Amino acid sequence: MAEAAPTTTTTTGRSGIGAILAAGDRDFLVRNSGEQVRTPSRFLVKISSIEANTVALYFSASWCPPCRRFTPKLIETYKELSSQGKSFEVVFLSADNDEEAFSAYFAKMPWLAVPFSDSDSREAIDGRFKVSGIPHLVILDAKTGEVYTEDGVEFVSEYGVEAYPFTPERINELKEQEKAAKDSQTIQSVLSTSTRDYLISNNGDKVPISDLEGKYVGLCFVVGGFGPVDQFTSVLAKIYEKLKEVGEKFEVVAVSLDSDESSFKESFAKMPWLAIPHGDKMCEKLVRYFELSSLPTLVLIGPDGKTLNNNVADIIEEHGFEAWEGFPFSVEKLDILAEKAKAKAAAQTLESLLISGDSDFVIGKDGAKVPVTELVGKTVLLYFSAKWCGPCRAFLPTLVQEYNKIKEKNSDFEIVFISSDREQSSFDEFFSEMPWLAVPFGDERKEYLTKTFRIRGIPSLVAIGPTGQTVSKNAKIQLMIHGADAFPFTEERLEELQKKLDEMAKGWPEKLKHELHEEHELVLMRRGTYGCDGCEAIGSSWSYRCDECDFNLHPKCALADKEDKGEEEDGKAAEEAPAGYVCEGDVCRKA
Repeated sequence: MAEAAPTTTTTTGRSGIGAILAAGDRDFLVRNSGEQVRTPSRFLVKISSIEANTVALYFSASWCPPCRRFTPKLIETYKELSSQGKSFEVVFLSADNDEEAFSAYFAKMPWLAVPFSDSDSREAIDGRFKVSGIPHLVILDAKTGEVYTEDGVEFVSEYGVEAYPFTPERINELKEQEKAAKDSQTIQSVLSTSTRDYLISNNGDKVPISDLEGKYVGLCFVVGGFGPVDQFTSVLAKIYEKLKEVGEKFEVVAVSLDSDESSFKESFAKMPWLAIPHGDKMCEKLVRYFELSSLPTLVLIGPDGKTLNNNVADIIEEHGFEAWEGFPFSVEKLDILAEKAKAKAAAQTLESLLISGDSDFVIGKDGAKVPVTELVGKTVLLYFSAKWCGPCRAFLPTLVQEYNKIKEKNSDFEIVFISSDREQSSFDEFFSEMPWLAVPFGDERKEYLTKTFRIRGIPSLVAIGPTGQTVSKNAKIQLMIHGADAFPFTEERLEELQKKLDEMAKGWPEKLKHELHEEHELVLMRRGTYGCDGCEAIGSSWSYRCDECDFNLHPKCALADKEDKGEEEDGKAAEEAPAGYVCEGDVCRKA
């Protein structure tokens, strides 16, 4: 029999959750009544009166976008557990900048909080659990203080109330259940619930799930109004109709991730297939079940109910409407598609990319029309960007600088701006800072080029060589690593630069100490792409690294003297981090 976890106790005699949350004479938390948003009415709750067996410490802030996305999910889980009579409580520890922001955010929460005025306690608890990013949810045993998990955000997001009481044993049990379900998977087990054995059409009809048995079924995860998904579903709809026409037993089921029902209805109205009803818990379960990591995603299930492919969206995006010829995407069919794609790429020219009907020009300053034919024979960078995009604005000065350096030595070089701006005025303002050409604002060629090169994020640079062939879809990284020396962005040029770096590395010290990381010695290592902790730019090939701390320095940063380093930092473009944090993806980390 395993030993019981030791109870957390302080010299004041407090134990368990009390030892963590109480401080000095303060033995209470606050709860709001939700009467006002700006100045909620709050009353005190003695920590000793908390009867819940399981308590979650919620580190969050109103300024943090990932927190604002997660908080509604936590509220939903909290209320559902309360309605089931589960012994669960949440305590909010705010990282907001002022009392007003805290109050407005806390007014939406049905649980407790450490008073905003007690900043010392909040900082101490923050330090105790080594919180480096928010949202962060620590779940523990209220009586002993034993930590069940520090991955509460992940578990609540993935499992919701099913994860209660959020112990490692419960999570392992859920994972075993999912594994067993996958081993015996059928179309019924994937799509039906104990209270629903049907899907819906966009005209409101209920279609029995049993109608899908013996068919290929594509589960299409959708979000209304999200550009990449809208573009994907428009192509998928054409493929769907074509496969129906040629007699394939194929059905598509939309799995909506929309929080707003009107948004779901608007997007579903354009889809010719079926859907799980909006708000059905099965949608959340399928996100976890198929380990959804990106959008668009189309899971393909075979006639026997077993999963054939966790995502064929990439295949459809790569081949467009012609992907229907590869259905159901067996190895043999994919080989045929690959051969066709290879032939299509070999026939690509700059004209085929940039000329569409009467649109046979790009624009320069003052709207001057420049025929695409004048760019033929040059190396052309297609620059996908937008003024509203912070990283795009930060990258632009670097791109202008390297553009000018390349143009000084190479007249056979140009950049064409492909804008994702939403207004003509924003396009005009951003384009005015650029010394190169552009596709006109709102031009239909933008959508074609975005699809052709599968642009998922901006800023992005695609390099087209003098023959019209694509030489690099990752020219931005190459430019940031090598600067103007990356021109003309071919594999041969990059190999040449790599050999030069390798020769230089022979003269660098194998180990060194640096003032930016005095704790440990830095070791010269061969690396892939990484972020430099000195200048914060991207590095590649070689790094002075501390494995223990995951710390990296460019060789030029590690070997440069203080004066050189100061000049680099002065010229660096950076974005402000709110309240000392940097927001990225699903978390805001301490800078």
